[in-house]
Amino acid sequence: MSKKFYVTTPIYYPSASPHLGHAYCTTLADVLARGKRMRGFDTYFLTGLDEHGEKIQDNAKAKGVTPKEFVDEVAVKFTDLWKIMGISYDHFIRTTDDYHVETVKKIFSRFLKQDDVYLSSYTGWYCVHEESYWTETQVGPEHLCPECGRPVEKKEEPAYFFRCGKFVDRLLKFYDEHPDFVIPEGRKTEMINNFIKPGLTDLCVTRTTFDWGIPVEEAPGHVIYVWLDALTNYISALGYLQQNDALFKNFWEDPDTEIVHVIGADINRFHTIYWPMFLMALSLREPSHVFVHGLMMMKDGKMSKSKGNVIPVPPLVDHFGVDAIRYYLTREIIFGQDGEFTPEQFVERLNVDLANNLGNLLNRTVSMIEKYFGGEIPAYEGDLNDLDKNLYEAARETVKNYETLSDSLKVTEAYAAVMDLVSKANKYIEESAPWALAKDPDKKPLLASCMAHLASVLFLAGELLSPILITKSKELFDQLGLDEDERTYEKAVSLCSLGGHHVVKGSPLFPRLDAAKEIEFIKALMAAPKEKAAA
Repeated sequence: MSKKFYVTTPIYYPSASPHLGHAYCTTLADVLARGKRMRGFDTYFLTGLDEHGEKIQDNAKAKGVTPKEFVDEVAVKFTDLWKIMGISYDHFIRTTDDYHVETVKKIFSRFLKQDDVYLSSYTGWYCVHEESYWTETQVGPEHLCPECGRPVEKKEEPAYFFRCGKFVDRLLKFYDEHPDFVIPEGRKTEMINNFIKPGLTDLCVTRTTFDWGIPVEEAPGHVIYVWLDALTNYISALGYLQQNDALFKNFWEDPDTEIVHVIGADINRFHTIYWPMFLMALSLREPSHVFVHGLMMMKDGKMSKSKGNVIPVPPLVDHFGVDAIRYYLTREIIFGQDGEFTPEQFVERLNVDLANNLGNLLNRTVSMIEKYFGGEIPAYEGDLNDLDKNLYEAARETVKNYETLSDSLKVTEAYAAVMDLVSKANKYIEESAPWALAKDPDKKPLLASCMAHLASVLFLAGELLSPILITKSKELFDQLGLDEDERTYEKAVSLCSLGGHHVVKGSPLFPRLDAAKEIEFIKALMAAPKEKAAA
């Protein structure tokens, strides 16, 4: 298995401020990146902004600023949110960055020389919000965008087109040879049935009706259109066709590097059809996987600013803490499926998993070690009974399951497996009944074994959950008396290695929430954007 991992989010469109939907995708990619780093992988994590296009130009004009001033202002809101959410990206790309512009220009020139693009004119129905052209059949008699439902307008302009037909057979062959290229697989079937089988048209890659974009040096008046510009970020950020291309050589050119694009369903077509074709034209490898996550849904549909149903993230984090938000996004919504956010589910998940299960296990264990052993974790002496053996084997199995599920990008399931181990440890306490063992001096070895096993499971759970619980895992390690240099994956998975450490009882890791009070708080937060949208 490769020990190199390159993960990306979409580059977001900075037409307005980010919200919980943006945070969902970026947090899941961050969890993947942190999980790989924890296990010793050479990892690179990219996110950023797609800053060109007609919609940006129009929004900037309406605000009375230049397009660059507009995107500069919104870019700060994204980077500030990623700080709040603890996003550990290695690079934040903006498509207005000089190095990206340089790479995109060189790629277009190469496509032109190879006859992969040609000049023609385009007449069709255009949606400025989705930056997409649609056919008469797709927009229907009411002339509405099939993606966002907004009215489209008929446009005609000279444009360059990418010869998709040149690569269709190669793409279908690639699909066959790499059945896990698109995850979930049903997303690939959608692309084949909805776009390729009906007859894939060539892709428009330049525009002439606006000028906020990367200019085509060979054709004055043309700017490179969004998808050729935007998709290229995944390699321009690594230095492709630039003087310093060390990252590109290390990650993209190494065939053993696992490359994962995490995207939303609304941009599946561009990542799973056109992006592989661009790479084929450049004689470059394709990504290992394009993971299409589901949508963040509300009761009234997809979370979006136009509906006024978005949830601002900073006040949610201020109130509940970043770990709680990260945990909910990872655990409640199955990665790859649509998920609905409700205040009731949110509070219940935090209370059941974090307060009652994990927090309770830590509090009980530390309290018992203090009470029965003066705060010193007993040394591990082996499995002294079936209960010990069962918990030890469950911990071993959890490590295997966690690695297998994580490597298969089954993120939600991987962390559910860890929480299942925490549940088993709480059950182990009830079955072992350490309070009864403590009454019989002859059973002191069994009591010691119980505490050693519980401490080891807590260490393991804290380490495996650390890609999500980026602050609380440290508090857990503090209470177990672990030095900074001991908090490693290798030590945690070795199990039963904490004998002699002194526990330090701290505040509850996750205090239980007053459900009614917290649900009302979230509902008030959800109502605020609607009032703004209506104003």
